Formats: sequence, C-alpha cells, structure tokens
Amino acid sequence: MSLDVSPALLEQAERGEVDEAEFVDCVRTSLPYAWEMISSLVAQLKVDGGPFADNQVPPPSEQERGQLLRALASDAIRGALQRHFGVRLAFQNCHRVAVFPLDATESDPGTAATYGKFTSIRSQILNQSPELRDC
Repeated sequence: MSLDVSPALLEQAERGEVDEAEFVDCVRTSLPYAWEMISSLVAQLKVDGGPFADNQVPPPSEQERGQLLRALASDAIRGALQRHFGVRLAFQNCHRVAVFPLDATESDPGTAATYGKFTSIRSQILNQSPELRDC
C-alpha cells in the first residue's frame, strides 16, 4: 500500500523541504480507511473523554488492513498524523488502533500508565488470537 504522491509533492521532496500539511493531505487521500479510523477515534476521544479511544473491529478487507499497517508502520506517516491530530497513536495486531491525548501521555501519570500498559509486551501477548494469526 503506497501513497498516491502528486507530481507537485514529489517535486517538493526532490527540492528538499516538504510542506507537512500537503503530506498529511496526501495521506488522507491515499489511505482513506486509515484516515477515517483515526479521525473517528480522535472525535470519540474528544466527545467521551477518558484516557484513550480505540478500535477493536477488524477492517472489512485486506485493502483496508493494508492502509492501517501502512499508516502506522511508517514513522513519517505516523508522526505526521500524530502532529496533525494532536494525539499519540498506539497500535496492536493488525487492526487495534488507539488514540491517546498527547499532552496527557507526557504529563498525566494516570494516562501515561494507561498508555504504557496498552503498549506493553504483556498487552501485546494478551491481545493475540488464532483468528488474527495471518493478518
């Protein structure tokens, strides 16, 4: 799953600096399922509050699963999304995405502990299932 990079954005990259807002827009249009997933979790976090919001529903197809993997496995994409939305992203398995308030993961001991628990080796192991073995 690659990004659909416009000639103008490619030209920016070839010259040196890339406008991050344009890169984020490229991610939005190239990875619409991942964008919508993260956007909806950010909205859920704002409405519901709490330490985080997460998705536990597998993507409807391998194409959508690939979008999540691409968005969250790339340091550049993940970092740009975190800065754009002002959240910290966490990821387990092939579909469990969570958003945490950025400032709370850095300053609130309770949220930092929740984030640490979510991203721990123990939680990763406990979140395994035979159905997800090949995702």
